[in-house]
Amino acid sequence: MAIATLLPATTAFIQRAPRMLIGAEWVEAADGQTMPLRNPATGEQLCVVPRATVDDVDRAVLAARQAFDDSPWSRTRPRERQNLLWKLADLMQRDAELLAQLECLNNGKSAAVAQVMDVQLAIDFLRYMAGWATKIEGSSVEVSVPLMPDQQFHSFIRREAVGVVGAIVAWNFPLLLACWKLGPALATGCTVVLKPADETPLTALKLAELVQEAGYPDGVFNVVTGTGITAGSALTHNPRVDKLTFTGSTAVGKEIGKIAMDSMTRVTLELGGKSPTIVMADADLGSAAAGAASAIFFNQGQVCCAGSRLYVQRKHFDNVVADIAGIANAMKLGSGLDTSVDMGPLISARQQERVWRYIEMGRESGATIACGGEQFGPGYFVKPTVIVDVDQQHSLVQEEIFGPVLVAIPFDDEADALRMANDSPYGLGASIWSNDLAAVHRMIPRIKSGSVWVNCHSALDPALPFGGYKMSGVGREMGYAAIEHYTELKSVLIKL
Repeated sequence: MAIATLLPATTAFIQRAPRMLIGAEWVEAADGQTMPLRNPATGEQLCVVPRATVDDVDRAVLAARQAFDDSPWSRTRPRERQNLLWKLADLMQRDAELLAQLECLNNGKSAAVAQVMDVQLAIDFLRYMAGWATKIEGSSVEVSVPLMPDQQFHSFIRREAVGVVGAIVAWNFPLLLACWKLGPALATGCTVVLKPADETPLTALKLAELVQEAGYPDGVFNVVTGTGITAGSALTHNPRVDKLTFTGSTAVGKEIGKIAMDSMTRVTLELGGKSPTIVMADADLGSAAAGAASAIFFNQGQVCCAGSRLYVQRKHFDNVVADIAGIANAMKLGSGLDTSVDMGPLISARQQERVWRYIEMGRESGATIACGGEQFGPGYFVKPTVIVDVDQQHSLVQEEIFGPVLVAIPFDDEADALRMANDSPYGLGASIWSNDLAAVHRMIPRIKSGSVWVNCHSALDPALPFGGYKMSGVGREMGYAAIEHYTELKSVLIKL
């Protein structure tokens, strides 16, 4: 066992008084209420944070509104927005180990993996978005205006910041998801009120400190901690919010979408998934098995685009499943501070119970547990599990489990694989494992998902838009598509 030593700064941050950032001030909740955070690896209380009230959220939105309308931020030039984002990314690089340890303690994931994956991807994304700050452009248009044939006109189209952004993020990648919202918002000149997930606000609070240190004006970035029922709902319903961006469950996202439409608030929703991993007969089967295992067991399976449905051409099905089961059985579970650990705990006792119910549902319906199928504590651990002998219409196949549970089904031919891959209410991601490029290119346009990976899974890049078809959401994160979602188009017509 090789337990990483906590940085003094990590310990100090956890032990600090419970505060959240509203405008220029670090404040308690208006009524002084707090809520506990737990270490998923032990189940023990880690610290407490403010439980924001509706009034707290209103004050945060007002601060963001004033910063957008009246502060120097509203007149900040593209080069300055670019440089501030670079400064923020540099500060995150400086504090990368601290951010990773906070993520580990609060979320349960490996601190070592979080530093090279979550934190570094967040830094890279901010630097990518910094580049867009100086490249936001409109266009000039030659117009006809047929009702005024004798007049001359000059016409152009502007792209302008949408305004105040209400951002609500999930608990599986707390820092990375926050930066996915923050990057394009700050690049375009918006202001932000961030409501992190109930369970995982620590890196959001540290991010707020770094935003201040980078030199952003007061009110540009605000963080309110609290419950979704109170703080999240208040942010969603606030009439001063111009855009809502949410990452989380499809059920909650649908409710936010309905509320947004009532007030015509702009909205981006990155929701659930049940992504297929398709292994063709010609694939490198060893690489495919390792890739399929990583696709579902990374981050304890708590990934929206996790490869939770495995389809393998029938003649290789048993061998591929056996290889994945061997990988799963060899995985070491434990605290994310232990650098020898392969998989950490689930986020909470509630999530552990949810995942366990699905495994038991499989047992009760006659499915075969090829490996795993066990839970243990202290902490919220579920062993990596592979389930076979399951019908395509079973809840295990159709519903998002959000845990280290892989359901494997054989297929006969390409058409059979595509039919089952698309037989889902979700459409976030999919992967094809094959060396037959002709087959791959036939399959890609027929798979109904926002991302298709070939001979890899969940490989993300800041330049590639990320989002889903069907119940997996509306809009896209990352790439230039994100800039479009944080701006409005304004047409201007001048009669000369």
